Amino acid sequence: MEKILIVDDSVTQAAKLKSILEDEYEVTVAQTAIEGLSFASTGKFSLILLDVVMPEMDGFMLLKKLQEEIITQSVPVILITSLSDIENEQHGFMLGAVDYITKPFHPVIVKARVNTHVKLYGYRKQVEEQSMTDQLTGIANRRQYDLYSVAKWKEAARLQVPFSIFMFDIDHFKAYNDTFGHPAGDKVIELVAKTISHHLRRTMDFVARYGGEEFIAIILGGTPQNIFGHMKKIRKNIEKLQIPHAASVSEWVTVSIGGVTVTPRLSDDYNTYLKIADTMLYDAKHFGRNQVVWYGDDRKQWKEKK
Repeated sequence: MEKILIVDDSVTQAAKLKSILEDEYEVTVAQTAIEGLSFASTGKFSLILLDVVMPEMDGFMLLKKLQEEIITQSVPVILITSLSDIENEQHGFMLGAVDYITKPFHPVIVKARVNTHVKLYGYRKQVEEQSMTDQLTGIANRRQYDLYSVAKWKEAARLQVPFSIFMFDIDHFKAYNDTFGHPAGDKVIELVAKTISHHLRRTMDFVARYGGEEFIAIILGGTPQNIFGHMKKIRKNIEKLQIPHAASVSEWVTVSIGGVTVTPRLSDDYNTYLKIADTMLYDAKHFGRNQVVWYGDDRKQWKEKK
């Protein structure tokens, strides 16, 4: 069942809207703009019904904030208003609203407009998901990572929770391709991606193919020690796949992992820490590959002892 958010300070009006829609949708009600923004930021809704006239922050201001946030800017917003002048309608559309519903409510019209925009959103989301998925592995691609990393970095800074970035590189992959051929190399990339994603399945975990034989992943929350240990477990499980490599290079296909954990501030630049993770990956390969090297919150480098 699709989820709809109603943001309206009037208990009576919100209840009436909910009663019209709750047979077909899962409806959540927020009675202040701040509460509405908090609900919307979860990214769970297919449509937002937003009252224009509210105390403290009106619907136009909230709509502007929704359009500024990556996680909410694509969610359609229908404005609810008793204002019928052209100027207000024009202002709402310029800010990004997709439609208007005027008070008093007519159930047939409300349902028709809501159904239309929920269906359009579902179709657009399906197309976007296809364009953000790596076709070989089925995990997120670089484009989806670029959007996700920015949104989650801001969230971690706002909530002051640890943010971990880690990069994977399949060891001696060129030598593998040269020995076994590119179709076999593609199969290795698939198996490695499957193993990584199998161990990163929580809602706060994210993994993407970064390019070629490289992967990147993000975790919100957790301690650096636990994250470091989890990465070692993933590395070991990839080695346990026992995919034969060229005898002159190594016995099995393995990965090197580099990462960093930080609790970001709003003034911090994400790319600074991405570069640190990349440096840790370089060091993992420099130290002999098939290992994890981490930059912890104690500002020291942690090396895996094998």
